[in-house]
Formats: sequence, C-alpha cells, structure tokens
Amino acid sequence: MRRRLIRLAWLAWSLSAWSCVANQPLTGSDRDYDALLAMTAGARVVMLGESTHGSREFYRERVRITRRLIEEQGFGAVVLEAPWELVRRLDTYIRGEGRDADAAAALGSFARFPDWPTRNREIRDFVEILRAINRVRAPGMAPVRLYGMDLYSVPESADAVVRHLARRSIDAAAVARKRTVCFDNYLPDPMLYGREVVAGRAPSCAEGAAAQLAEMPVASVDEDDFLAWQSARVVSNGESYYRALYRGESVGSWNLREHHMAGTIDHVLERLGPQGRIVVWGHNLHQGDARGTDQALGGELSLGQLMRERHGQQAVLVGLSTWRGRVRAAPEWGARDRVSRLRPALRESWHGLLHRRGSPASLLIFRGAPALAAEYAARRLERAVGVIYLPRTERKDHYFYASLSAQFDAVIHFDVTSALDSLRHPAPPRQARPMTAR
Repeated sequence: MRRRLIRLAWLAWSLSAWSCVANQPLTGSDRDYDALLAMTAGARVVMLGESTHGSREFYRERVRITRRLIEEQGFGAVVLEAPWELVRRLDTYIRGEGRDADAAAALGSFARFPDWPTRNREIRDFVEILRAINRVRAPGMAPVRLYGMDLYSVPESADAVVRHLARRSIDAAAVARKRTVCFDNYLPDPMLYGREVVAGRAPSCAEGAAAQLAEMPVASVDEDDFLAWQSARVVSNGESYYRALYRGESVGSWNLREHHMAGTIDHVLERLGPQGRIVVWGHNLHQGDARGTDQALGGELSLGQLMRERHGQQAVLVGLSTWRGRVRAAPEWGARDRVSRLRPALRESWHGLLHRRGSPASLLIFRGAPALAAEYAARRLERAVGVIYLPRTERKDHYFYASLSAQFDAVIHFDVTSALDSLRHPAPPRQARPMTAR
C-alpha cells in the first residue's frame, strides 16, 4: 500500500510538472518558447497563426519563434499568407539579389487592398532579419527562402509566365500572352474579373489558363521552371477561384483556395528536399484544423487540416489569441484601413476564459498533455478578425464555435494587443467586395 501511495504521489507530481511546462507564462525571455521548440524538433511544417490580421504582437512573436526555428532547428523557408508573385520580390531581396535598396522598397508591390497585413513595419524588419541571416550563411549552405502561398496575384503571375517563356521562345510567349490577355483590364482589382465573367460581360480565361499550366514543365532541378510553373498554377487556380466567388460558391471557393495554398507548401517542401522544413504564417482560420470548428459543419476544410492529413505529427499547428486591445482593419472591403478598438472578447469565449486565467501572456501546449487538452476540448466561441472588423455586429460576423485543443496543437495568448503599423502610401482605389472576405 505504501509503495502504491508513493507511486500515485509521484504520478501526480509528474502530471503537475508537465502541466507547468504545457501551460506557462511568457515573460519576454530568450527561453519563452523552449517547450514549443521541443515539440517542433521533428516537424517539417510549423503553422503559426493569428486571430486578427492587424495585431502587432502576433507578428513580433512569430518573428521570435521563426528566427529560433531557422537558427536552432534548420528550417529553410518561410511561407506567408500573401500573393505568390509579390513575395517573389521579397525572396529576391533576402537572397541579396535584385535592385531594391531595402526591405521597404521590396514591399512596394503590395499596393492593392488589403496591403497592411504584409506591407507593415513588422514584416519589413523581418525581411531585413532574413537577409542578415542569409548574409552570414556558411559557404555552400542554401539560403533561407521566402514564399507567398496565396492566389491573389493572377495578372502579375500571368505576366511572369510570359516573361519566363520569352527568354526561351518568342512563339511560346506569344501563345501564353494570347491565352491570358483577358486579365489585362483587371490589374487594379483582379476580383472584378470573376464578376464580369459570371455576368457575361467579359470573356473567360479558364480554358487558356488551364492549357498553359498543362504545358509548363515541372522541373525538379531548374529553379526558373519551378517558379514559372507555380505562377501558371496561380493563374489557373486564381481564375477558378474568382469565378466561384461570384457564382456564390462560398464553400467551394474557400476550399479551392485552401487546396491551392496546401499545394504550394507541398511543392516548396519537395523543392527543399527530404530534409526540408517550412514555417507558415497565416490566419487562425487557415492554420487551425477545421474539423475542430464550425467550419466543418458547412463543408469547409482548412490548410491546417490538410497539413495534418498529409504530414501527420510532422505538422504542428499553433494558434495566436487575444482578449482586447487595438487592431488595424478596414470597416468594409476596399476601404482605407484604420486603427480600431478591439472589444473585450465575450466572457463565454476561449479568449474570455484565457483572460480570466490571469496571465498577460501565456503558451499552452496541448499535444502530449492530455489533461490540458481535455480542459480545452469543449466547444466554445472563438473570435476571428480578418481584414474587415465590424464591432457593431461582432458576435454575428466574427465568432464561431471551436474545440481549441482539436483545432491547434498549441496556443499563444496575449491578453492585450496593439495595432499593427502600416507603411503609408496613397489611398487605393475603391474595389469590388468579394463574396467572402477572410
């Protein structure tokens, strides 16, 4: 009996000690994310989320984590929830190539709404960090790469395909140009392409975009061929996405985009080789597993779900949360972004619960911590703020139900957050509102 009591006492102490590791305050020290990095040691894909597109702390903490993943665990690429073609310019800059004088200049292509989730001071400084890391890489060591996984660069990607082909065959470039000329009128706002085609007021590029993608070589060695093939893939999938939006296929268009982003990640992993490892930045709605949320009830899947299905335990999903503060967002699609007061999250939400736990910043790790995971397995409200924030209708427009520990392997919570800065530039033209705005 005495031995059994000792064993039970030891087990209770062990569970308590692990609970301290799995649920710990963040103090700003260099060791804040030791437990998280212990979990990512065998990962190939680490997904770092955000519950809003416009909170500074989310960007800063992702920089801290990503830098450690690169320097301590050998991660070789960062993938942003940003257009493929526009991020290629940033990748050129961090590798010490191109004509841009600094990161702010390299961000100059981000001019369409919404620009601030990428064209901001936090991303600018992060790009400079990546350039500095590459500058001191050992000879023969591959540079850290930066990619965009989104499909919101259809006109630019179509032009990139033509330029690529023109270096090898003027005739092939002319064919590609003819196939995608119907995108020319939509550079200021590519989403208008879908509206005009569905309304019967403009010709469709669907057949030409698909034919061009089918003809592009997928080279395992040639870097230029790979980049051009990805650009052609953006054109074909983006064309389908824009038409689906304006046909009212909200679930179909969402899932098409998730599959496109997942494919981009997997193609980049393949390029990096069997030891390749990637950090992915994006919104919680993409980064988490939709099967743990209301998204699944409507037939939506998510990028995080696809990564888990394809990579198992080698995919680590991390959500970022806040209770209240200030946030940068727009009041409607296409409007000028502004700083708004982010209301205190509803008491019954996960953010409200984390607030009542009392820590201004904390890390919760559910994977490998069954007691903590069970505590966060119930369905509670979760808030998601994208590029639009509607405080007057917040409950209807920004909340959904989720099981936090089913959605993520870990969650980082900041009780109070501040608004993301933006690199100022002239106001964009008014743009058409899509059927979905996440």
